[in-house]
Amino acid sequence: MGDVRGVSVPSPPGRRARLSAAVTSRLSSAAREELRRRLLGLIEGHRVVIFSKSYCPHSTRVKELFSSLGVECNILELDQVDDGVSVQEVLSELTNQRTVPNIFVNKVHVGGCDRTFQAHQSGLLQKLLQDDPAYDYDLIVIGGGSGGLSCAQEAAVLGRKVLVLDFVVPSPQGTSWGLGGTCVNVGCIPKKLMHQAALLGQALTDSRKFGWEYSQQVKHNWGTMTEAIQNHIGSLNWGYRLSLREKTVAYINSYGEFVEHHKIKATNGKGQETCYTAAKFVVATGERPRYLGIQGDKEYCITSDDLFSLPYCPGTTLVVGASYVALECAGFLAGLGLEVTVMVRSVLLRGFDQEMAERVGSYMEQQGVRFLRKFVPVVVQQLEKGSPGKLKVVAKSTEGPETIEGVYNTVLLAIGRDSCTKKMGLEKIGVKINEKSGKIPVNDVEQTNVPYVYAVGDVLEGKPELTPIAVQAGKLLARRLFGGRLEKCDYVNVPTVVFTPLEYGCCGYSEERAVEVYQKENLEVYHTLFWPLEWTVACRDNNTCYAKIICNKLDDDRVIGFHVLGPNAGEIIQGFAAAMKCGLTKQLLDDTIGIHPTCAEVFTTLQVTKASGLDITQKGC
Repeated sequence: MGDVRGVSVPSPPGRRARLSAAVTSRLSSAAREELRRRLLGLIEGHRVVIFSKSYCPHSTRVKELFSSLGVECNILELDQVDDGVSVQEVLSELTNQRTVPNIFVNKVHVGGCDRTFQAHQSGLLQKLLQDDPAYDYDLIVIGGGSGGLSCAQEAAVLGRKVLVLDFVVPSPQGTSWGLGGTCVNVGCIPKKLMHQAALLGQALTDSRKFGWEYSQQVKHNWGTMTEAIQNHIGSLNWGYRLSLREKTVAYINSYGEFVEHHKIKATNGKGQETCYTAAKFVVATGERPRYLGIQGDKEYCITSDDLFSLPYCPGTTLVVGASYVALECAGFLAGLGLEVTVMVRSVLLRGFDQEMAERVGSYMEQQGVRFLRKFVPVVVQQLEKGSPGKLKVVAKSTEGPETIEGVYNTVLLAIGRDSCTKKMGLEKIGVKINEKSGKIPVNDVEQTNVPYVYAVGDVLEGKPELTPIAVQAGKLLARRLFGGRLEKCDYVNVPTVVFTPLEYGCCGYSEERAVEVYQKENLEVYHTLFWPLEWTVACRDNNTCYAKIICNKLDDDRVIGFHVLGPNAGEIIQGFAAAMKCGLTKQLLDDTIGIHPTCAEVFTTLQVTKASGLDITQKGC
């Protein structure tokens, strides 16, 4: 490979940057990796590096800015090197920026012309230009949930000095928890365990048909369950703290708030404040449940923040909302033998396939859950104190003047979640957030509009709110920042499961969304009802479980939507999601030999299309 280097042309003061090895116009993977390494060496070895083109007026403006500041720059004119096109291509991979000028200051990617001038106006550029800034840490992660911990530990493994700040503001009912975030403490883990408790109740009912005999009355003990679950969560909290210690990640149980560029204030539970600085920051603060904003909601209602450690059985429960959190909680509470009502403002599982959502709701009704459709609470009043007490809920119709009243022991709100971004000083350093949702817009490398601030997890705008996504994004972010890697998190075709009494798993497009994107005439939908073998002897309904795939006829019948309603849907969808990543088609499914007898094998024998209108009901095994 020949030389790639800057050449002498009139410009503001600054010596010309050189790359001692060059590239060919068509880079092999080895050559690309070598060029990437040399570019990183150039960036890390100089205070200011400007990748420019000699004729570009925006590049000239930036050079003049640094000249006016008396700052010496290393300039690489891409139009005057042996293979500037290849350099620019690798730069694009490193920075997600395809244009020049492309500016780095003290190893921080500032961006192009506009962002450099914005940084200058805000004072950020001057901060970055400080000679050898003595930061306390290479990275500070704000938020000790799945994404934040993943990023922090990976950065530490790569040799960086890392601090994690995590502080749980107690819920209005006073509930707080340990390290690990929502998933571990008040989300996926306790939810799945309570779901399992409810499934065991159904298994007890089924067991008599399989010959099990027991004379004593079987009942559920809420306290025994919650104590066991909280003990397990406590062990996970300790495990996270131990893992951070082993990887030499500093952990402080304090609330983080930016006070100026590269500086954050940490306030502990006693109100004591300490400030820390870092070269880079990752915001991973997640979300918390939303309240209704009506009389009595924060005083008397609980949310998922409180339910999993509730010290008493909730009794007759009203669940407000139709999100997956609402339906999951309603499902396992009903499965534990409680009287449950779900109050729904509009549709079930907004954003999910609506045919599947209605089938989920229908099965829950068969299991005794009552649905109040098109109503919203307007007042919650306490009738009696107790554990549980009694609450009166007044609700109004969304379609007219009608109001209804009901008395419940517990009211559980599950109407959505708000990002925890509005009280952490992001506005002081210029980080943009969506004012309505609190979400943070980022580019495809999780970088905010402020170059040294990144974000992962549920705070991201327009990204799936799922623990495995946060874990993957956090790990890959650390590798890009500190390990010289290029891999980005793939947010496409992410599988998920709703752990309702009959689980719903999906990957890819809902039918409604597929029609919007591809048009109905270009789609083929294959579907069937199926009867799990385990349900036959137990005499459970033979036309409840349902499978559906959505295929793009214009792309070799590629599967673009995969949906299953049935037992163990999560275990089914995980494997097929990997197949979808590999370009799964209907023919590949047909060519696959099913495992018999399983629920998943139904996807290898799908024949009936929705368009045909043929009967899909099942009459035998």
